[in-house]
Amino acid sequence: MSQKHPRAIIDDGLMSIFQWFAILVTVGLNAMDGFDVLSISFAAPGIAAQWGVDKATLGWVLSSELLGMALGSIVLGGVADKFGRRPTLLGCLFGMTAGMWGAAHAVGVLGLLAWRLMTGLGIGGVLATINALAAEFSNRRWRSLAMSLMVIGYPIGGVCGGLVVQHLFGSGGSWRDVFVFGAISTAVFIPLTWFLLPESVAYLDRTRGPGALAKINATLRRFGHPTVSCFFEANEPVSRHSVLDIFRPGLLLTTLLVTLAYFAHIISFYFVLKWVPKIIVDMGFAAKSAAGVLTWLNVGGATGGAIFGLLTPRVGLRRLLIITLLFASTMIMVFGHGSASIATLTVMVTIAGLFNNAAIVGLYMLFATVFPTHLRAFGTGFAIGLGRGGAALAPVIAGYLFQAGSTLQTVAVVMAMGSIISAISLLFLTVRHAD
Repeated sequence: MSQKHPRAIIDDGLMSIFQWFAILVTVGLNAMDGFDVLSISFAAPGIAAQWGVDKATLGWVLSSELLGMALGSIVLGGVADKFGRRPTLLGCLFGMTAGMWGAAHAVGVLGLLAWRLMTGLGIGGVLATINALAAEFSNRRWRSLAMSLMVIGYPIGGVCGGLVVQHLFGSGGSWRDVFVFGAISTAVFIPLTWFLLPESVAYLDRTRGPGALAKINATLRRFGHPTVSCFFEANEPVSRHSVLDIFRPGLLLTTLLVTLAYFAHIISFYFVLKWVPKIIVDMGFAAKSAAGVLTWLNVGGATGGAIFGLLTPRVGLRRLLIITLLFASTMIMVFGHGSASIATLTVMVTIAGLFNNAAIVGLYMLFATVFPTHLRAFGTGFAIGLGRGGAALAPVIAGYLFQAGSTLQTVAVVMAMGSIISAISLLFLTVRHAD
């Protein structure tokens, strides 16, 4: 048996194949989240055509699950820190499956809004939880890569989902089939999560509930590490830990700055993610072509996330993130010029996706860095939750601007300001590595 602290065994040990399997499951969960969120973007042109909704109303339809994600990230992130990562994930997956299936059978806008809100609640909880798990399953050496892989799962889901949607639309499928596919895909991850994701050692060591030591040793054995014979003395009494610690002196400014950074950038990010298909269709291109452009946006996003993860150790997280945010805002403005060529639009959107999603990767890495173990899921969930308020605002603001007669160029410039504000807020952040 080892004389080291359980968390130190994970941090300092080699990454076993079972740890990488666990990381890959978090990648898959984020990919599934990516498709579930984008499903409404793929479906939006068909919904607008079938139900005759205007752009302002469509903005609310595009935002409904984002509002749910905001609430789910904050509330369920705290649940994950208190009751465990694993049960929170499983509960969220059941809720998401039901929400996607219900959306496929909605008969009106209000019903669709309710089902998308339910789906968003689950997605928010999953995002907060897997961010903590990816950090806690990986060792210190490979943590940046593990976090990057988890985050780029999101655009990978968009790419794979986009290819499926193009096939569905090409073979005569409707917007309802998009949600049916999403429900089935989500349901598949319930048994995968049950069998492949144990509770994290860091969480079990912190809470030390009934049977925690046996569960820690079971996970350590599964990961190929030595077991421990007893708990080590905690640095401070467990009872003093509170999710409200993110508002205590020493963390408050960090919490506010990273939340503002995420909130502001996500406005820009989701303007592109949610409105691209409708904008492309309004330019006179087919819905299948619009889905193809959105797919390439996610190809760019996955590529950008991978590049960001590789560059971070060499450039530094905060510096690289600020540079990436400035390029992201620039590419949104470039997209605002539009084009009569679908190939040119695809290139524009792909590059925009590269920088925008790379910034998302950087922000998620930042959350795992600045929040300690007992706050990792809640701190991430809080930042993501309030940030999703920005995500929910993005389609609505753009919808009303379009409705008021603003040009694409004007709307793009306005929405690109979010990434610039995000970069400015990070200039005031001091990054300290939490335990």
